[in-house]
Amino acid sequence: MRTVLVVEDTPSEMELLSHYLREGGYSVVGAVTAKDALTKAIELKPNVIVTDVVMPGMSGFELCRSLKKNPETQKVPIIICTSKGQDIDRLWGMRQGADVYITKPFTREELIRAVQSVGG
Repeated sequence: MRTVLVVEDTPSEMELLSHYLREGGYSVVGAVTAKDALTKAIELKPNVIVTDVVMPGMSGFELCRSLKKNPETQKVPIIICTSKGQDIDRLWGMRQGADVYITKPFTREELIRAVQSVGG
C-alpha cells in the first residue's frame, strides 16, 4: 500500500485529507508541524507528502526546501495543498520544490489525481 504523509495543523483539514486519501486506497500518516514532518519523512519514507503552507514555526515552503536538500527525502514528491491561491504563491511553491500545487477548497478527485500524478 502506498503511504502519504499529510502535514496539516488544522484538525478538520487533516481529517478531510486523510479521509479522502484512505478512501482512495492510501495509508496515511499525519504530522501537525513541519518539524514533525521532517522527522517522519526520514523515518517512514512515504511515497508522497501533502503539505499545507501556513503553519506555526516552519511553513510548508520551508518544509519543501528542507526535504529537497536532504538526500534521504529529496526524491519524495511533494504536493502543496493550501488556501494561498495567487499565482505568485503557486510560482513560489514550485520554486521551493513542490511537484504539484492545489488550492483549498479541493475535491476528493483533485486530491487523488494530484497524488496519482506524482506516482502515488
